[in-house]
Amino acid sequence: MNVSIRREQPGDEPDIYRVHSGSFPTEGEARLVNLLRAAKRLSLSLVAELDGEVVGHVAFSPVTTDTGATGTGLGPVAVPEPFQRHGIAAQLVRSGLDTCREAGFGWVVVLGSPAYYGRFGFRPASGFGLTGAYGGGDAYQALELTHGAIPAGVGQVRYAPEFAALGG
Repeated sequence: MNVSIRREQPGDEPDIYRVHSGSFPTEGEARLVNLLRAAKRLSLSLVAELDGEVVGHVAFSPVTTDTGATGTGLGPVAVPEPFQRHGIAAQLVRSGLDTCREAGFGWVVVLGSPAYYGRFGFRPASGFGLTGAYGGGDAYQALELTHGAIPAGVGQVRYAPEFAALGG
């Protein structure tokens, strides 16, 4: 599949909503992206496009810690059937991480499969002294985009208030 990755543009909103609502059991993630966009808390929003159709999306939003350290959170990321298992989500994640690094973000957190996100360099966040507001154990992971960017003892990571809309 010849997929192109680009930044979200005005007019992409309905397609992004469709991608998320078609990829998750509820429309919670689709609503979350809309809420983050409305609050101007999308640090980065990328779409995957195939033959002019939006077939994937990834969002990054700001996170802060108890000590005031700031980073970015990856998610949600979505690719609906039948476009899954073609590497589209991986392209979105890689492109997003590269763009975040170029923009000067020092670190990223994600709640997801360790086997999946580990291939991008994510490791359990607890190893960096980070805890997640939503738990997650080893599924709560962090990646330093710049070596040493996560200060020691930063504590709990807090997401944008819009995440409360997911109920978790």
